Amino acid sequence: MKIRKAVLADAKEIAKVHVDSWRTTYAGIVPEEYLNSLSYESREQLWKSSIPKGGVYIARNLEGQIIGFISGGKERTGKYSDYIGELYAIYILKEYQSKGLGRFLIKPLIEELLLQNISTMLVLVLEDNSSRFFYEALGAEKIDTIEVEFAGKKVKELVYGWSDIRKVL
Repeated sequence: MKIRKAVLADAKEIAKVHVDSWRTTYAGIVPEEYLNSLSYESREQLWKSSIPKGGVYIARNLEGQIIGFISGGKERTGKYSDYIGELYAIYILKEYQSKGLGRFLIKPLIEELLLQNISTMLVLVLEDNSSRFFYEALGAEKIDTIEVEFAGKKVKELVYGWSDIRKVL
């Protein structure tokens, strides 16, 4: 397995991991019609605009396929003044989950944030997503609960924060 910073040529494969991961991770949590509406093409455009901004890293398997990615940067809402950084997304194909890949992916993102003098970070995760335990295992503490809507269904999203991301390394 190899982890490296994403380049524009990775956008198509990242989009596939993104959509496929949403469909497996959020089945039964987010309405099926919403999951079915996700498209590789729209996500590819999203990643083509996100990758040049930095903070995107990919994991490849031995065959060279992208099997997971992470994205992060400055906190986007401005609602949590104690947290300057944000983990925007981390998705790993289902068959590669629970093998330690998330820990490998988060390291370069944290290192990049630290180079920007950012030492705090938050992440938002749906309450019914079992991946929230990954963040807890990395020392994140729940700081808030908010409500979001997908295709008319309201779900709770937990906000987790790390007051010192150096402790994660």
